Amino acid sequence: MKRLAGELRKPLFWLILLCFLGGVFLHYSEFFLASGSSISALFGLERHSIERLLLLAVIVVAGIVHGMGGGIVYLVASALTMLPRLFIDTRFPLDAIYETIAVLVAGAGFNWWFESHRREVGRREQALLELESIRRELQSYIATIRENERRLSVLHSITTAINQLASLSEILTTAADKVMEAVAADGVLIYLIDRPTGELELRQYRGVSAEFAGGVDRLKVGEGFNGWVARSRQPAFIEDSSNDPRLSREVVKREGIGSQYIVPLMAQDEVVGTLCVLSRARKRFAREEEQLLTLIGAELGVALERATLSEEKERAGQRYRELFEKAHDAIWMQDFDGKIVAANQAAADYTGYTLKEVIGTSVASFLAPEALELAREVRRKLLSGIEVEQPYEQRVIRKDGTQAIIMLTTSLIRDERGQPVFQHISRDMTRERQLSENLRLYARQTTRAHEEERKRIARELHDDSIQALSILSRGVDELTGAQAKRSRIVKPLQEIRAEIDSVLARMRLFTQDLRPPTLDYLGLLPAVRELVSQVQQQTGLNIELRIEGEERHFTPEDELLIYRVIQEALRNVWRHAAAAKARVIIKFNTRNAVIEVKDDGKGFDRGEDLRFVKAGKIGLAGMQERADLLGGSLAINSRPGYGTAVTLTVPGERWKTKQENSKP
Repeated sequence: MKRLAGELRKPLFWLILLCFLGGVFLHYSEFFLASGSSISALFGLERHSIERLLLLAVIVVAGIVHGMGGGIVYLVASALTMLPRLFIDTRFPLDAIYETIAVLVAGAGFNWWFESHRREVGRREQALLELESIRRELQSYIATIRENERRLSVLHSITTAINQLASLSEILTTAADKVMEAVAADGVLIYLIDRPTGELELRQYRGVSAEFAGGVDRLKVGEGFNGWVARSRQPAFIEDSSNDPRLSREVVKREGIGSQYIVPLMAQDEVVGTLCVLSRARKRFAREEEQLLTLIGAELGVALERATLSEEKERAGQRYRELFEKAHDAIWMQDFDGKIVAANQAAADYTGYTLKEVIGTSVASFLAPEALELAREVRRKLLSGIEVEQPYEQRVIRKDGTQAIIMLTTSLIRDERGQPVFQHISRDMTRERQLSENLRLYARQTTRAHEEERKRIARELHDDSIQALSILSRGVDELTGAQAKRSRIVKPLQEIRAEIDSVLARMRLFTQDLRPPTLDYLGLLPAVRELVSQVQQQTGLNIELRIEGEERHFTPEDELLIYRVIQEALRNVWRHAAAAKARVIIKFNTRNAVIEVKDDGKGFDRGEDLRFVKAGKIGLAGMQERADLLGGSLAINSRPGYGTAVTLTVPGERWKTKQENSKP
């Protein structure tokens, strides 16, 4: 209906309609005019051909103006107009039929052709419109691609510039300059988080005054615009800095800062700082600029983190080099061929060579054959992944030919080039070992002196005091026999004699404790049997003695040390353990001798500190000292309520000395 109403308002519609009505009028003019003639008759035609052509023209014009629908309407109307004439015109009915059919066919054919042509034109126009749309879209894509190329070019130039630099300050300077060029900003601020304080430190700025830079320095995370970005980890656009509620420093107003765009600097999913672009006027940053700043922030964050790690690595390397060079302990590294590739001054000092002489020399030149074999064994274990007991003792040949005793720790590491090398850390123990040997010798001499003094005292007691008391006891016996009739004197004399006998018995035990003669005349095992028997008699303890393995002999000095350890262990059982049973086990095997004294007493909390002297355990300290003099080890295992076990292990080398000394 709207289309019809629109057509009715067109003058051309009415003009075509008038022409059609005129054609209808002319087609039947002889019925309306008095003369009874027609237009065709004026041209000498007896049929109404001109009128039919006029209707055809109306059909064609209607098809052109109103489209195929309008042409069909007029085609139908014309057919209805011409059909009655076919029956009225009786002179040329066949010709009238042909002409009518020809007009209708021509009108229909023209309308169909014209409609097809118009549709083709419409399709072409539509195709042209689509092509124009595609062209505009392509132009938009090309513009976007060019803009992306420009952004990528800027990003690439910034990335290349900062990646080629190793210094943190150089990276910050280059980044600030490049960002100013890329975004055409009025100012740039770059903050980094100070790890010790956790504050944002202004490390680089452009386009602002020094007063402003000092006023916005040292922001806490969450404070101000940059602090808010550091905490939220999201970019922020500040359209009006002076009136934004997040404003924390009045110097921003005095500087006249309008808009800001801030992005976080990220590295390994952590915020390391912020990048702030300033505009003194109120400005809306383009979406492409925001994306570019975000990408720059990501690249800059990674570069800054890498530079920071590089500087920390450099500082750590410098500290390591200082420690390496100034360390009191000797440190050197050797490659797989045994050549020393690095060493400190301490390593050169105890070899007697200069540092230049040491570096580049094979480590084999500093080792004796047995020491070299040990080094090869350690190397083999390290390469096989076998654990090496460290530190271990090694001997080094000095430049003057003397030997240095060192305690060495060896590890397999990689050098700065990633190549595997052996690192050695050692300490010269020559002087300490000499002092230890001197102390051991002093302790042995002291122990020997003590035992000699014990032996002397025991001999003097036996040869002097005990003999005198024995003579006195016999004298009392004679007096008792002579005065048998005087009963009042006999009883006191008998009491004196009993007391003298008791003193004699105690003195004999005392001399036995000072120096058991059985040990000197019969050896260790008989002396231990005698000791066990005496302790059982004195204390009432049930003591089991068990000998396992083939009996071995030690030097008299070593046998005395072993005897004293067993004696002290049994004395502790008697005095402190409150035990009912004890057991002494002496086991001989091909490698060592193991002497074990166990009890079922109350035990004690041994703890981890075996410094017996400081703990007031003098007896245990003496046992430990004797074990050291034997070159063996002493183990004390005890828990409250579970008794105590003292285990002395003496290496087999000690009885070899006895066997050699016993040869004729």
